[in-house]
Amino acid sequence: MVASDKLFSWLFQQHAERLQPLVAGLLPRMEGYGFSAPVLKEREYRLDGLFLPPADQPELPALILEAQMAADPGFLLRLNAETARLLQQQDRQGRAIRHWQVVVICPSRDLNFGDPTSVREFVERRVIWIELAAERLPPEAPPLQRALGMLLLPEEQLRDCSASIRAAAAGTSLGAELDDVIAAILLSRFSGRTVPEICAMGGITVDDFTSSVAYREIFGLGLDEGRQVGLLQGQQAEAAALILRLLQRRCGSLSSAQQSRLQALPLSDLEALADALLDFQGPEDFHAWLSRHAS
Repeated sequence: MVASDKLFSWLFQQHAERLQPLVAGLLPRMEGYGFSAPVLKEREYRLDGLFLPPADQPELPALILEAQMAADPGFLLRLNAETARLLQQQDRQGRAIRHWQVVVICPSRDLNFGDPTSVREFVERRVIWIELAAERLPPEAPPLQRALGMLLLPEEQLRDCSASIRAAAAGTSLGAELDDVIAAILLSRFSGRTVPEICAMGGITVDDFTSSVAYREIFGLGLDEGRQVGLLQGQQAEAAALILRLLQRRCGSLSSAQQSRLQALPLSDLEALADALLDFQGPEDFHAWLSRHAS
């Protein structure tokens, strides 16, 4: 599974400082850094990100970002080559970079990224690894690193993980933005799913999700998202059909009476049901939910 380039571009485009907790050992602050995604014209290869320090602080390192979410035996050689090409291009353009580090976001540095022998000095001295696999996350991992780990978690673990990350981020600079960040991550991973499905995974309400900056700016409303448009416009019958599909996947076949009661629920109750159904184990759970929420 490869994360969308749009995700990482959106994460850092307006908030370059979001990277700082991930590289805290290198930089205690990132005020004034600017972010871009340069195209290396020789091959039209676009880097995932370039963070340049303030012009009046040239002693600070530039940070070259690469996100590599799957094994690739050619990755280390390519990373070394593309880094050199970027430095050459910047020098030709009169913007020479003298101090720099490469930040690689990946599930684990132990994936097959190729034989490091020929680029060992580059890898050991220049590369900072930000690992996302659950077994590789350090106990003190910042909220953004843990949130990016949701790109790899089994679907059934996403809801609890989202809640835990929100609790950990409460009161931090990222806390107020975390719904948008989690929305962006889920959209990147599950762009083919419906709004209620994604909301249920992340423990996010439909209203919060569809009004998030991530939803509007990364993916917007595509031509194939008519069902989502229907939900946003309050078309209750459409929302009920989506929830029915979710319930049948989670609980098996529902009785005709249960389907009828589902289709009669108002949109607000359907949103609450989308949030609750991940905990259902069978149709009895749905019946019990209906008893509590429907007249």
